[in-house]
Amino acid sequence: MNITVYLGASLGNDPTFAQKIKELGTWIGAAGHRLIYGGSRVGLMGLLAQSTLDAGGEVVGVEPQMFVDAEAQHEGITELIVTPDMPSRKQKMIELGDAFIAFPGGTGTLEEISEIISLTSLDLVDAPCILYNLDGYYDGLAKLFQVMIDKDLSNTKRQRWVYFAKDLEEIKGILE
Repeated sequence: MNITVYLGASLGNDPTFAQKIKELGTWIGAAGHRLIYGGSRVGLMGLLAQSTLDAGGEVVGVEPQMFVDAEAQHEGITELIVTPDMPSRKQKMIELGDAFIAFPGGTGTLEEISEIISLTSLDLVDAPCILYNLDGYYDGLAKLFQVMIDKDLSNTKRQRWVYFAKDLEEIKGILE
């Protein structure tokens, strides 16, 4: 399975992030899955890629040219796909993914997983969209999704591919 993971190139200020992203990468690699990610060698992205590689997994990075020009790419990954810009990067990551995970991240992470959620709600993509709700990181978003349903602006059918997982065990349960 190709698992696309959205996350930041920074480490954040919570040491749990580094620990949990390494666990996720180790599982992806050891389980024989293929990681699709943003291609960076730094921060949480770099830790995810390296832990997947260290566990014997394949890693495909999708990096826009502007980040390659800044030499941010991970040189040791299985494959690096260079795109002309961010929209092309997002499209390629969607094309390659069989499942999508949003680790705690910033606005870019939110934008990327939101696009997948929208595409699944329109039946244009059939794939699980998992928000890794580490320590309640995505609780506010879960509440907003429920408000959308309560206000009859969305429904459970349109959100059927959206999952909030508190830990790796729940992610495995969804994907295995």
